[in-house]
Amino acid sequence: MSDFNKIAFLGTGLMGEPMCHNLLQAGLPLTVWNRSPEKTGRLAKRGAVVAESPQTAVAEADVVVTMLSDGPAVTDLIFDRGVADKIADGATRIDMGSIGADEAIDHAKRHAKRGVRYLDAPVSGGTKGAAAGELAIMAGGDAEAFAAMQRVFDPLGQATHVGPNGCGQLAKLANQVIVAITIGAVSEAFILAGGGGADRAQVREALQGGFASSRILSEHGQRMVERAFKPGGPAKFQVKDLRNALKAAEQLGLDLPITKLIHKLFNDMVNSGKADMDHSGLLTHLEELNNISFS
Repeated sequence: MSDFNKIAFLGTGLMGEPMCHNLLQAGLPLTVWNRSPEKTGRLAKRGAVVAESPQTAVAEADVVVTMLSDGPAVTDLIFDRGVADKIADGATRIDMGSIGADEAIDHAKRHAKRGVRYLDAPVSGGTKGAAAGELAIMAGGDAEAFAAMQRVFDPLGQATHVGPNGCGQLAKLANQVIVAITIGAVSEAFILAGGGGADRAQVREALQGGFASSRILSEHGQRMVERAFKPGGPAKFQVKDLRNALKAAEQLGLDLPITKLIHKLFNDMVNSGKADMDHSGLLTHLEELNNISFS
């Protein structure tokens, strides 16, 4: 039996839809809304209630989950369009998208004024992890509020409470910094080895037995070998996350020179017309810089 009467989930895109399927599989009472209604059809067949508006979706919900593209999109939907006014006193809102840490702190304060608890709980693991219910969930906010949401988090992956509001987003930014820099490192390693005649697939296989072994080398390295760059995680979102990381670093008085460099490379990739390519496609941008072409 569920402890909740209604969970509202706003944003059923690449990540949101498989997450919703797992919530339904766990028997949770789910109401969904998406800006493009056609993206809710499969969920309706699985038993989700499809709301006609976000305001209707959140009304009388115990929990409101958002999985939107960025901070401005969240602010527009939740606050500018009055959705926050429809969230019940005592409810909990969980933002599982990637937004700025400063935005998360601001949203927490605005919800608190209405008696709504708030967790910033971004995820890592991509569409594969979302479908498998194996996301890494990094949660910022009140520890008691976090503990009360375990029935929501458990079907989605492994949730860890990392600190007060904003810290979930900082943990996600740390994750994205590691991912982006490692994608760059694997890309350059393949270019270097391949430039001397080595087989990239065999190089990937050999490196997985040493200290260079990583999930990025395993999974994104395979994408690079197969040149399978359908997202996944679009490069434009990687740019957004790196921009937020640099903004947070500036606010904290920190200098992240490697992050600045990888942000520029991803930004150049996006500006070259590859915004919707998987972020592992950074390899193709670096190949172009080296005048390497694949037919």
